[in-house]
Amino acid sequence: MEADLKVRISEYLRERVNTFGFAPVDRFEGAPESHHPARLVKGARTVIVFGLSTPRGVLDSPNYGLHALHRSYHTLYRSLDEIAVHLCNFIESSGPYRALPVPSFAPLVYHGLEPWGIISLKHAAINAGLGRMGRSGQVYHPVYGALPRLGAVVTDATLDANEMLAGSPCPSDCRACFKACPAQAFDGEGNFNKLACLSHSIKHAIYPIALKDEKSLAHIERVINTAGYDYWISCYECLRVCPLNRKPAV
Repeated sequence: MEADLKVRISEYLRERVNTFGFAPVDRFEGAPESHHPARLVKGARTVIVFGLSTPRGVLDSPNYGLHALHRSYHTLYRSLDEIAVHLCNFIESSGPYRALPVPSFAPLVYHGLEPWGIISLKHAAINAGLGRMGRSGQVYHPVYGALPRLGAVVTDATLDANEMLAGSPCPSDCRACFKACPAQAFDGEGNFNKLACLSHSIKHAIYPIALKDEKSLAHIERVINTAGYDYWISCYECLRVCPLNRKPAV
């Protein structure tokens, strides 16, 4: 029955997304306890991960790449969330299963000033065989590079897993993202500072007003998850210079 369910889920997703895969929950052994798939669905057994790619034309736009990236991201987030909700209903209508949609972006959970997804979609994508972690701190798909936005569903259905991809996706001598980063988010060892990146590249008109002092910062999770959802992107240099994002789709 569950083998047939995986076939039907695959058929469902194949018409709607660019890539998808299945990861067993035991691959998430190293996840923080509060962000483990088992905290989302009682008896969770499988995480289904899927992605929709940002168009490559965004990277080549002479003048309006950031405008196009902004609109692409926020369109894809909404599309992925809708796909996740409908997939959950599809799974639950197929048998005695439970399924829960993982937000593609917000709501986020804040640890201090650092935003986390309710599970890490990047690590879920790696666990589902969709890509490998690059030096930039992004996950790279073999065809679409770091361009896909990701969504996921956690379910108690047992579905056969995809094989994980081995090795690093990055050319051994490539440091393009390090050199191009205007926020200097990479240190001398190549370690990525997420907050340095976010403070430089993510802007919203409401942030300076709603998060102007220590008292208001205590409510950062509420502000970002409501008023700050449709943020502006002011930098995409790591995407633009990366050779892995230049491969033509096949």
